[in-house]
Amino acid sequence: MIVTLTINPAIDRIITVDRLAFEDRAYIKGTRESPGGRGINASCVIHSFGGETVAVLISGGNTGERMEALLRGCGYGTTVVPIAHEIRTNLTITDRHGLTVNLNEVGPSLSPAEVTRVERVVREALDKASWLMLCGSIPPGVPASFYGKLVAMARRKKVKTLLHADGDALREGIEARPTVAMPNQQEAERLLGRTLLTRTQYLEAAAQIRAMGAESVVLSLGSRGAVGAFADGLVEAVPPRIDALCPIGSGDALAAAYVWSTRRKSNPADALRWGVSSGTASAAKPGISFASLPETEQIYRQVEVRRVE
Repeated sequence: MIVTLTINPAIDRIITVDRLAFEDRAYIKGTRESPGGRGINASCVIHSFGGETVAVLISGGNTGERMEALLRGCGYGTTVVPIAHEIRTNLTITDRHGLTVNLNEVGPSLSPAEVTRVERVVREALDKASWLMLCGSIPPGVPASFYGKLVAMARRKKVKTLLHADGDALREGIEARPTVAMPNQQEAERLLGRTLLTRTQYLEAAAQIRAMGAESVVLSLGSRGAVGAFADGLVEAVPPRIDALCPIGSGDALAAAYVWSTRRKSNPADALRWGVSSGTASAAKPGISFASLPETEQIYRQVEVRRVE
């Protein structure tokens, strides 16, 4: 089983408009709501690919009740840790050309007791897990060391870990030696304190992050694909050109497909290929939505994998 943790979930409100233009009006063509958060998104993709997954998440307030109602029809297992405060609502505005604005709330403040309850639920879930995916931002009240603590806990139970985070949570999580760390370009730039612009810089960054403690690193580069730093060397996965309609969530699809593929005994380079295929195929869909396995397979046949000598 693949367990995902979303400690800062949200209701994602997606608004589709005719066009986005600075200092000009736009007309709303449609709105919808969906349960959001990196771990929830990952579980959605894993389930749609036929994998077994359980999503662990917090929930509180009226927004939490709405999110739980939306999740009842998701088809995969969920374990909800109740909290006192209202969970957040995020707003995504996208137009027919693929231009997207994403506005996220910070999230609720968790008490020490609530953080402890989340930790206990994860510990119990690890008894039946092969992978633990630690996904997304941490809300106020959660220490930056929290993901690192869970990585260490999973290692003691011989459960593999994927860390998909930002800031101090990413830095301290990497120091705990996760199986794979998966920052995107902006997260890697903040982690390393420098701008990444060229292929050489991407490759150097992936290798440097791996040297910080992660067993493997996948550096997600959006439309440019991804770079992997593995025990046997550096690998690039280059996708075909597509007309991207909404890139939001494509990194979550990449992470989910990578772990799903690894569970099928794929080698790291092929898992990277599956991840880039899923992220690319999902970016071609409108709103925040995820490509099916057949849609991902079509892109998979077009993704080029190169080993870096």
